[in-house]
Amino acid sequence: MKFYFPDSQDLVSPTYDFVNDEYSPYRVRQRDDVYAHQTVTPIPYDGILVSKAVVDGSVKGAGKYSSPQRARFYRLGVRNFFRLPEPCSTIGDCGAFNYIDEERPPYEVDEVLDFYGRCGFDAGISIDHIIFGYIPEDSDAQPEDAWITRQQISLELAEEFITATQKTGARFEPVGAAQGWGPQSYAHSVKQLQKMGYRRIALGGMVPLKSHEILSCLRAIDDIRSPETQLHLLGINRVDSMEQFARHGVTSFDSTSAFRQAFMDDRNNYHTATDSYTAIRVPQVDGNPALKRLILSGSVSQAEAITAERACLRALREFDAKENSAQDVLATLAAYESLVLGPKKKSYLDFYKRTLNDAPWRTCPCALCKKHGIEIVIFRGSERNKRRGFHNLTVLEAKMRKLTFA
Repeated sequence: MKFYFPDSQDLVSPTYDFVNDEYSPYRVRQRDDVYAHQTVTPIPYDGILVSKAVVDGSVKGAGKYSSPQRARFYRLGVRNFFRLPEPCSTIGDCGAFNYIDEERPPYEVDEVLDFYGRCGFDAGISIDHIIFGYIPEDSDAQPEDAWITRQQISLELAEEFITATQKTGARFEPVGAAQGWGPQSYAHSVKQLQKMGYRRIALGGMVPLKSHEILSCLRAIDDIRSPETQLHLLGINRVDSMEQFARHGVTSFDSTSAFRQAFMDDRNNYHTATDSYTAIRVPQVDGNPALKRLILSGSVSQAEAITAERACLRALREFDAKENSAQDVLATLAAYESLVLGPKKKSYLDFYKRTLNDAPWRTCPCALCKKHGIEIVIFRGSERNKRRGFHNLTVLEAKMRKLTFA
């Protein structure tokens, strides 16, 4: 089972100064900052997935690459751009979620072929049009006309795509994209893609589905799947179900969920092999928009906020050095929380108490926790939050290694 990490241009600076919260004056981001695969050992994924929509910014709101980044990506190619070690493989897609509201995908097959070929991808997924809707197998409900149209568009483009790869002698592996709205419709897509010659098929549009619904689709696909056909789950990370998925031909998946939970989830920010914890929020007075508004409105004194912020960081570091108690830290955090949040907002103090009492970073074997200690569980700025995301990826990798794919 291979795990691909979708590219979101997430790097950290190895020289970042956590005490003063500042970068080195000599730092050059594109030269000095590092990716997760350069930061932790073992590498926490088998490869990366890169979307054309993200690189090119060709869909409104989808672009994350600046013009210089985009030019450098095309010039260097995917492997050199990401400084990927030899074991890591690459797969490209079009980023269907980014154009979900369009009537048709905004790309032509030729330009997608050019993207995959010029940039040196190991595999490339055909252009698809995502369907967000699900009808259980035992339901009498009928699919919407738009769903049928999108499935047909995806299949037509897939046929054009694989024909073009064969005609041009493309060096990357073509991967067919299957869209559906239930078990039989997914099975239909896979059957058609196999007829076209695909032996690796990516199942899209399944992110909203529950694990048992995904399994229903996989069981239906079993009835028509050739033994040599390998399935990829787009955007799916269900570790608890991966052994079951593997029995139905799934050999790879991609997801950012473990990484993004570090800073997007309300509570489950720091993962361990058996549990998850709430990261401790210490907002930056000069970098938190909500806090800035409170200061500008006169609701919060800037001097008082800075004093409380520094007291929290000092207390947390003293706790990590075993120079004060969790109770003392919580009292300091409570003072800053009441200043920043006010009486009506949700308090996280009970969750912080559990994080401090268990101190999971002290027993974590990953290089980031050993190097940075309690800084990893402080919810504050991208350098800490991304490192915590990288830590979460190491936990996912360790969980995957323990699974049995028989």
